[in-house]
Amino acid sequence: MASRYYVYISDAKVDMLLSQVDPGFGRRIITEAGAGLRLFSAKRTVQAPEPDHIARLERVLRHLEEEGRVGDVDEPAPYFRGRLPMRWGPLPGGGASTVYFAGRTARTILGLGGSGGHVLGPAAPPPAQFAPSSLPALLAGLGAALAGEAGEAGELPADDEHLGWVHTAGLLLRGPLQEVEFLARRLLTGPSPYPEIDGRPDLRVLLGSPLYVALAD
Repeated sequence: MASRYYVYISDAKVDMLLSQVDPGFGRRIITEAGAGLRLFSAKRTVQAPEPDHIARLERVLRHLEEEGRVGDVDEPAPYFRGRLPMRWGPLPGGGASTVYFAGRTARTILGLGGSGGHVLGPAAPPPAQFAPSSLPALLAGLGAALAGEAGEAGELPADDEHLGWVHTAGLLLRGPLQEVEFLARRLLTGPSPYPEIDGRPDLRVLLGSPLYVALAD
């Protein structure tokens, strides 16, 4: 098991995937210890502790790697991993319900968004009553934050505007850069509508929902 200082783990996504790839992983293991005596045998049962959320995460990560479903930021598969300097915090205008990580490579503007309730540590925002990290909800949150008004999934603009929101969110998010590593589910990717900002016609945008984010050594 890798040694990491986690700042975010999505237990909801991990448990959903684990139930599909290894349904028996969380079952308690029962063992018997016996002592044979002259007239009787005494036995006792010992229950192993349930795997914690980090052990469950590691099992899911191992499965995704073994299945070849993990790419990188510039060439994402259904899942992608990376290690980048990123700014992060509650989504501007969205309270603590959505946490957003923004970073980039030379070729890709990256955003990761998920529930603020999955942030770990003393600085974690309070859990939200409803903060899904599905694509419509996350894009609606981005749109609401950037436009300063409520957004609804049924009223989202065209895809090029979605990509523009992700690009702009990365530019507007403030705070110190931290080197982090992560693995995320790909939600949206495509060419940036603002390639002239970097002078790169091949600049792309990638939006994902993280399974985990950890501080990098």
